[in-house]
Amino acid sequence: MAKSDESCSVQLIDGDGGFNADGIESFIKDVKLGECGLSYAVVSIMGPQSSGKSTLLNNLFGTNFREMDAFKGRSQTTKGIWLARCAGIEPCTLVMDLEGTDGRERGEDDTAFEKQSALFALAVSDIVLINMWCHDIGREQAANKPLLKTVFQVMMRLFSPRKTTLMFVIRDKTRTPLENLEPVLREDVQKIWDSVPKPSAHKDTPLSEFFNVEVVALSSYEEKEEQFKEQVANLRQRFFHSIAPGGLAGDRRGVVPASGFSFSAQQIWKVIKENKDLDLPAHKVMVATVRCEEIGNEKFTWFASNEDWLSLEEEVQSGPVQGFGKKLSSIIDTCLSEYDAEATFFDEGVRSAKRAQLEEKLLQLVQSAFQSLLGHIRSGTFEKFKDAFDKALNEGEGFSSAASNCAQTYMAIFDKECAGAIIEQANWDTSRIRDKLRRDIDAHIATIRADKLSELSTQLEKKLKDALSGPVEALLDGANNETWPAIRKLLQRETESAISGLSKGLVGYDMDEKTEEKMLTHLKDYARGVVESKTREEAGRVLIRMKDRFTTLFSHDAESMPRVWTGKEDIRAITKTARSASLKLLSVMAALRLDDDDSGEIDNTLSSSLLNIPNSSNTKDRSIMATDPLASSSWEKVSQSQTLLSPVQCKSIWRQFKTETEYTVSQAIAAQEASKRNNNWLPPPWAIVAMVILGFNEFMTLLRNPLYLGVIFVLYLLAKALWVQLDVSGQFSNGLLPGLLSLSSTFVPTVMNLLKKLAEEGQQGPQRNATTEPHSHPTMTTKSIRNNSSNDLTSTASSGVTGIETGGGEKSSRSKEE
Repeated sequence: MAKSDESCSVQLIDGDGGFNADGIESFIKDVKLGECGLSYAVVSIMGPQSSGKSTLLNNLFGTNFREMDAFKGRSQTTKGIWLARCAGIEPCTLVMDLEGTDGRERGEDDTAFEKQSALFALAVSDIVLINMWCHDIGREQAANKPLLKTVFQVMMRLFSPRKTTLMFVIRDKTRTPLENLEPVLREDVQKIWDSVPKPSAHKDTPLSEFFNVEVVALSSYEEKEEQFKEQVANLRQRFFHSIAPGGLAGDRRGVVPASGFSFSAQQIWKVIKENKDLDLPAHKVMVATVRCEEIGNEKFTWFASNEDWLSLEEEVQSGPVQGFGKKLSSIIDTCLSEYDAEATFFDEGVRSAKRAQLEEKLLQLVQSAFQSLLGHIRSGTFEKFKDAFDKALNEGEGFSSAASNCAQTYMAIFDKECAGAIIEQANWDTSRIRDKLRRDIDAHIATIRADKLSELSTQLEKKLKDALSGPVEALLDGANNETWPAIRKLLQRETESAISGLSKGLVGYDMDEKTEEKMLTHLKDYARGVVESKTREEAGRVLIRMKDRFTTLFSHDAESMPRVWTGKEDIRAITKTARSASLKLLSVMAALRLDDDDSGEIDNTLSSSLLNIPNSSNTKDRSIMATDPLASSSWEKVSQSQTLLSPVQCKSIWRQFKTETEYTVSQAIAAQEASKRNNNWLPPPWAIVAMVILGFNEFMTLLRNPLYLGVIFVLYLLAKALWVQLDVSGQFSNGLLPGLLSLSSTFVPTVMNLLKKLAEEGQQGPQRNATTEPHSHPTMTTKSIRNNSSNDLTSTASSGVTGIETGGGEKSSRSKEE
C-alpha cells in the first residue's frame, strides 16, 4: 500500500482476482472511513488499456496511482483494481482504478476478469467514468464498443440495481465541438443498449432508467497539458458535494454505510467470482445484518464489562439498591445510543431488528439482578410490615384496623420502591411479586389472628376449667338433691361470663357472624365438656367417695367429733344413715343431668333395690316389683351418652361397697360390746342376794365392833390403791392368762412402793404438826397425826385411782379406736 500526505492507495483486488481484506481494513482505518456514515461516494474508472486512466485520476482527484511511462512503450500498468481516497474533496470520495480492457497481457479470449471487474465497479460505485478516445466516436469497430457491451451485459445480472451515473470522458478532443460529438456518442450508446439481450421485465426499459449519462471532453494531456489541467480542474469541481440532491451521485438507494464498505465489497466480489447473479438489495440487507450484528455484539460486550453495571450487580446481591432502575436504564440507554450511532446508516429493518435483539440480550442479562432486587424489596417490606404490625398491636390498636392500615401502608411502600427499580427499556410486570407480597402479608395476618384468637380462647378455657373443675368436684363430693341444680347454675354462670369475655375480645377482629358464632359455640361446648369430664372422672372414683362418706358419717357424730362406742349408740340406725348418704352419692353420679334433672327416678330405683325402700312410683305394677330393676344396662329416660354408671354397674359397686364397709360396722359392734363389759363390774343380782343372805352375820359383827370396820376400811383403801396402781382392769382386758402373768410380775414392786410411800408420809406428819403447834395438847396432836395420815393415805389412794382410771380410759379409748 502506497501512502502520501495527500492520499493513500491500496490494491483492493490483485490481478489473479484475490481480495485484499487485510489491506482494505487498514486502508479504512487510515482514512477513517468508518466515521463517514453515508457521507461518502465511490468513483471508478474503466477504459481501454494505456488510455490514461491513472493519469486522469491522479490529476482529477490528487491520487497517486501508478502511471504508464511513455518512453518505455505501451504496456499494462494497473493490474487488478486499486483503491484510493481523493484528496481535498468533500464528502469523502473513494476512487477505484480498474485494470484496462483489451490488453494484450490477458489475450483476446480472456474477458472473464474484465466482466467481473466491470460488474464489481457498477455494484460498488456511485459514478463510473468511461475513458474513451475521441476518434472512436462514430466508428462501428471502435475500442469503446466492447467495453460498453460489457457494462450493459453485466447490468442485467444486477437485480433491482440503483441508478448509476455513467460519465463518458472523451480524451484528446479534436476541433470538433462537444455539442456535435455528444449526440453521436449518445446514439452509439443507445444502439449498444438496444443490442444487448435483456430480461423480459426490462425488455422495453429505456437506458435512462438505469443510468444518468454525462459527457465531458478533455484536451490531450501530452499536447495541451495546461489546457488539460484547466479542464480537469473544472471537472473536479463537479465532484464536490456529489451526494447532494442534483449531484453526480444523487441516487443513494443502495448505498452501504461506510463502516460496512469493506465487508460489502468483499461479499460482492465473492458472489461475482462464483459467477452468480448479484442481488444488490439482498446484498444490502446481508451487509446490514452482518454489520449490525457485529455492532450489537460489541455493545453487548461493552455493557457486560461496564464497571457501573458490575457494581450494581454486586450491590444488588446483598440488598436493595437505591435508584437501581434509573442507573441501569441510563447504562442501557447509553449502550443502545452507541449502537444507533454506529448502525444508523444500515437498512432500517435490519437495524431495528438487531437493535431489538441487543436490547433483549441486555435485558436478559440484567433480569436476574432485577428479580433479586424485587426479592429484596419484597422481603424487606414484609419484615417492616411485621414489625409495624406487632408494634401497632402492642400499642393497643384494634387488630383489623392495624392489619388494614399496615398492609395498605407497606403495599404502597413496595409499589414506590418497585417504581424506583423499574428499567425504562423493559416492560416487565411486577404484579407477580406484588401478589406474592400480598399473599405473605395476608398469611401473616391470618396467622397472627389465629394465634391471638387461640390465645384468647386458651385463656378463657383455662379460666373456665379453673372455675368449674374445683367447684364441680366439691359439689359432687357433697352429693345431695341440690347437686345437679347447683352444677347447672354454676355452668351457666361461668359460661355466660366466658362468652361475655370472648365477645368483648372479638370486637377488634371484624369477624363475620358465622365464625364468631362458631367460636362462641365451641366455648360453650368446652365448658360443658369440662363438667362432663370432671363428672366422669369422679364417677370412676365413686366407690372411694362412697367409702369416705360412709366412714365420715359412721365414725363421727353430728358435731363432727369422733364417735366413742360406749354402748348407748344405735349402730343399726347410724349404719343405715351412712349407707343412705353413700347411696345418694352413687345416684348423683349415675348419670349426667346438665339439661334436665330426672334424679328422682334413679334415686327411687336405687333406694328400692339396694336399701329395700318401697318405690312409690312403681306400686302400680307389682310384676315389675318382682323383678330386679337394676338388671339393665341403661336408665329409663336417660340416653346412653348421659349415662355414667349403668344400673348393673351401680349394683356391682354397691355390693363391693357393702363388703368393704361391713368390717367397719362389725368393729364398731365389737368395740361397743367390749365397752359394755369393761364398764359393768357389779355381780349378777342373784349373787348380790346370796351375799346379803350369807353375809348377814358377818355384817352384824362389823356393826357391833367398829374396830373391824376401821380395819376393813383401811384394807379397802389399800386394795383400791393397789387396783389403781396395777391397772387390773386394763391388764385383764387382754385376757385372763396375760393379766395374771402381768400382775404376778408387778404385784410385789407395787406393794413395796406403796408401803414406802406410806412410811415417808408417816414420818413427815409429826414433824409438820410439831412445827405448827408446839404447845398443843398431846391428845390433839395424836389425833391430828392420825387424821393427817388417814387423809394422806386417802389422797394418795384417790390420786392413784384417778391416775389409773385416766390411764385406763386412754388405753381403752386407744384400743377401741384400733
